[in-house]
Amino acid sequence: MEINNIFSEKIFNFKDRLVRFAGECIFFTRNLNKTYENEYYKNQLIRSSGSSSLNYGEAQGTISDRDFIFKVGLSVKELKESRNSLKILNYIKEGEEKIRTLLLNEVEELIAIASKMIINKK
Repeated sequence: MEINNIFSEKIFNFKDRLVRFAGECIFFTRNLNKTYENEYYKNQLIRSSGSSSLNYGEAQGTISDRDFIFKVGLSVKELKESRNSLKILNYIKEGEEKIRTLLLNEVEELIAIASKMIINKK
């Protein structure tokens, strides 16, 4: 898939977007230079992006609105952590700039969608 097109395919299922985001974060980190600091943020990004998807998966199996809000809240927390790792990598100009920008845009959209889900359940 071309760099400019990693998010060009519109996915309307939130769970599927989270899975794609986590996968694209893994692909992005595979090309980072092998330095101590890159390894640290690479590992953080892989964990937090994957965790956001896993927590949302758990939210889909909840019984109460309160549990749903809690699990989606955890997903938002992990997405924000992913955003911070991406921002740090962006600041130090690590990884492909176009991909970093696409990932940062996608994480902002995912945070907004999940936050709106929480608001709508309250």
